[in-house]
Parts: sequence; structure tokens; C-alpha cells
Amino acid sequence: MVTGGAGFIGSHLVEALLARGDHVTVVDDESTGKAENLQAVWGHARLRYIKDTVTNEPLLAQLVSEVDEIYHLAAAVGVRLIAQSPIHTIETNIYATELLLRHLGRLCEAGKRTKIFLASSSEVYGKNPKTRWTEEDDLVLGPTVRPRWSYGASKAIGEFLALAYWREYGLPVIIGRFFNVVGPRQTGEYGMVLPRFIKAALNGGPLVVHDDGKQQRSFAHVSDVIRMVLALMDSSAAVGNVCNIGSDQPVSILELAECVIAVVEEYSRKGLISLPGGNKKAAAPEQSSSLRIKFQSYTEAYGADFEDCRRRVPDLSKLWRLTGLKASWSLDDIIRQLVEEALARNRSG
Repeated sequence: MVTGGAGFIGSHLVEALLARGDHVTVVDDESTGKAENLQAVWGHARLRYIKDTVTNEPLLAQLVSEVDEIYHLAAAVGVRLIAQSPIHTIETNIYATELLLRHLGRLCEAGKRTKIFLASSSEVYGKNPKTRWTEEDDLVLGPTVRPRWSYGASKAIGEFLALAYWREYGLPVIIGRFFNVVGPRQTGEYGMVLPRFIKAALNGGPLVVHDDGKQQRSFAHVSDVIRMVLALMDSSAAVGNVCNIGSDQPVSILELAECVIAVVEEYSRKGLISLPGGNKKAAAPEQSSSLRIKFQSYTEAYGADFEDCRRRVPDLSKLWRLTGLKASWSLDDIIRQLVEEALARNRSG
């Protein structure tokens, strides 16, 4: 069972599970996901799709008794959604996880131990000042008057609860902390930065960079992340553990915007893109950019009570020890794929 299986990461996971021969049940209320994300496998003989919420307890009780593995990805996502809907964020992330674990705990008492992957987030580290975060590092969350930190706190509560079920019931739990996953089907609707930049660039700009753009992140392609998730679930040593998942190559948000501009304008010079205001088929590669970057304060973007962390880069030593896997996609290749996907979508739409 994949909760949130119609979402960005969830839909890629569902495809991978079907490809390896599994029967897959998807539960998604489509609050942020959408069924069309699964169009490549829609109607598959081994896919069951249920549009409903994980908090439908009678449904949940039935489903957890029928499956052998659970991937719990259903959650509130995106900086903008978190800032705008903190109640929804907290309730979705805590209550749904608690309900799922409670039913799995009951199955454990009856002798059935269903392995579960719990999708957590780098947000749990808060604003820990270390340059690279390990799974044993302290969580440094901001004050409760800053709603941004409600997301990290809610995901941390889910981790504490899952590990408690591992200790008290022997429930085989694996927790993965995702760091900035990107790839096809991700949208900028809820504040995700890379699809937002690409959409802005293809529309002629400007690319809006928050604050000074020097905050650093590390971006991993969703296909790499799915390989890591499945490898962790296949690792008996990963049970009862928390593991960072993603890429460990940092880039500033300003550099990310500049990389997007460079790729889009390269395509424009080749005549593959016609930019509004246009530098299509520019005569010289060194021609100055027609796309510009606009800086915007956090207050203007998210409100006066928003707070951010300056650097979010994982230490992936534990992931390597458990799976032997590293991210294989370069940032440039990721941007090119997403630009080409956007162009294809524009042509078909």
C-alpha cells in the first residue's frame, strides 16, 4: 500500500513497485496529488486505486490487514502550503501517521508484522547550524510563533511515534528523511523552487529568488530517491533506523536560478524555445541574458512570521553503508529533463 500514491514522489514509487511485480494499493485524497500522475499505469491489472483519506479508519483497518508492505507518503507538502495552512499541516502529518501505526500495532499483537516505510523530511533538523546533518544530530526548531517550524515538528512527532512502535511492538519501521526531491510531475504550486523557476524562465521571467539567494540546498532526482527507498526496504539492517535520503551536492538558490536560465537560453539559441520578448536564435552564445532574476523578501512571499534555514545538506554515509547507493543525476541533467518535459507538456496542452 502506498499512501499519497498519486503525489509526485508517490506516483514514481507506484510505477517502480508495479515494475518489479508487486500488487499495489494506492490511497490518496488528491488534496495535493492527482490521479493523472498515474496515467502511465492506469488500468494496470495489479493496481488498485482508492480516492479517500488515510484517516478513514474503517477503510484503513481493512487495507492494512491485506498488505505486506506500507509506504506512508501522505502528508502536507510545500513551503507555501505549510505557511498558509498550519492546522492542515499538523493534523495531516500527525493524525494520519498515528492512526496508521495504531492499526499496525494491533496487527503486531496478533502476530502479523507489516513492514512500513515512513516518509519524513529534512525539515525535522530545523535550523541546526551544522554544514552537513547526520541522523543523530540535534533537532533545532524555531519558536512556535513561526508556523514554518510546525511542519518539522509534526514530522518529528511521526518519527518518535514510529520508533516507539518499533521498540514496544517490534513493528518493522524504516524512516527516510527526504532532502529536496525533484523530477517529472513536480509542480511549483506549493512553493517547490525548481519547477517554479523553470516555469518562470519559459514564460520569459523573471525568476523570483527569495531573500538574498545564498541559502543552500541539495537536489536529488526522484528516480534516484525511489531506488534508495526500495533498497532501504530490502535491508534488514535498516529496520528501526532513520536514514537521510537525497543528494549531498549543495547549490545556492541563486546559483540554481542561474543554472535554469543558462539551460533555457541555450535551448533558445538553438531555436528550440521562443522566449517571450525573445532571444530566439541569438547570434552569439555570449549575448547577455534576456531573462532576469528578481529578489523578493520572505515577508513579501510568505508573511512577516516566516523563517527559513540557510543550509540544508545531508550526510549520506549511513545511506551508503545500508544500500551502497548514491545519487546518479547531475543538477544540469535534471534541469534539462524538466525543461524538455515542460516543453512537451506545452506542445500537447
